[in-house]
Amino acid sequence: MLGTALVVLSFSLLNPVLAVRLQQMGASSTAIGWFATLPFIAVAALVPWVPRLFARIGVGRAYRLGLLLELLASLGYLLTDHYGLWCALSLLSGLGAAAAWNATEALIAHNVPVSHRGRLTGLYQALLGAAMMLGPFLPSLLGLDSAQANGLASAGLAAGLVLTLAPSVLRLQAMHEGQAHMGLWQAARFRPALLLAAIVGGVFEVGLGSVTTAYGAETGLDLGRATTIAGVLGVGSFLLQYPVGWLADRWPAQRLFLGAGALLAASGVCFMAAGQWPVLLWVCAGLWGGLGGALYTLSMIRVAHDFADTSALAGTSAMIAGYTAGGALGPTVSGWMFDQFGVPGQGLWLALLALTLCLMLRRPPAPASAAP
Repeated sequence: MLGTALVVLSFSLLNPVLAVRLQQMGASSTAIGWFATLPFIAVAALVPWVPRLFARIGVGRAYRLGLLLELLASLGYLLTDHYGLWCALSLLSGLGAAAAWNATEALIAHNVPVSHRGRLTGLYQALLGAAMMLGPFLPSLLGLDSAQANGLASAGLAAGLVLTLAPSVLRLQAMHEGQAHMGLWQAARFRPALLLAAIVGGVFEVGLGSVTTAYGAETGLDLGRATTIAGVLGVGSFLLQYPVGWLADRWPAQRLFLGAGALLAASGVCFMAAGQWPVLLWVCAGLWGGLGGALYTLSMIRVAHDFADTSALAGTSAMIAGYTAGGALGPTVSGWMFDQFGVPGQGLWLALLALTLCLMLRRPPAPASAAP
């Protein structure tokens, strides 16, 4: 868990810095959004193969391999400013993230006791939220330039890799022997509303930080102030995840999902006025991080319940695929919206996305007996 927190810390430190570097190099919002999308495309491409990878080399070795690939990508950004090479490194980073991320989520869903699933899953997500919160503030707090921030992110990934060298990592298990198998597509069809919630969570929690930071830099904010937008997004994620997990052990899941979706729709409407009131950049970022993260946390909690008799690995892989798709969709569509329609267009599409989730959640889920 600590190793994964270091990975997220490095990710949240590095990505806004890279977005600002691209903006200073003259890249358009669309190009910046495309670059931010590539890791998520790589994750989505590898997710269907994760169960085979885990079966072949084990969860522990797959986790180590993932961290190594992310470290190599981070070091690569220090060696070149070529946009095409950066895109290749971004894909490499995404492949590493797919292995490490799937391993961590599957281990938690498989091993956490039923009575504490909400709180412990929320605690884990809060730890990641703390890392996501801290990372974007480090350039401002430590007075780092872009190269120094990149080096610090690489050091964090190296530390995470060292932690995985403990022999006990190789003994980790993510599913029971002889348990019924469910494919990724079957898992998605079994709980489509959970999948959509994960997609929307990905858009808001990780798909908006880079492009919103770049927009802040475009309005005249320096590197330190612009990256605090992504930092506030992380603050929101950190503050809300454990309370959401605690509530999930006590309240109906649908009530929590609908509440988060409605508030995200309202935040999209509010963001449409950010051109006149720049403070809304930070206010909305905090809501996006907290509520987007809440959707993902709730999805993973429900996976542990709904897929207990089939395959938690398939369920978590489906949610990660959805969250990743959201992370890819967010910067791509947002970059285009900023370029074509400005702040009002960006707020409008986010509000419509959240409303779509609310409508989907009104449909009753399939009974557990309907699992393939």
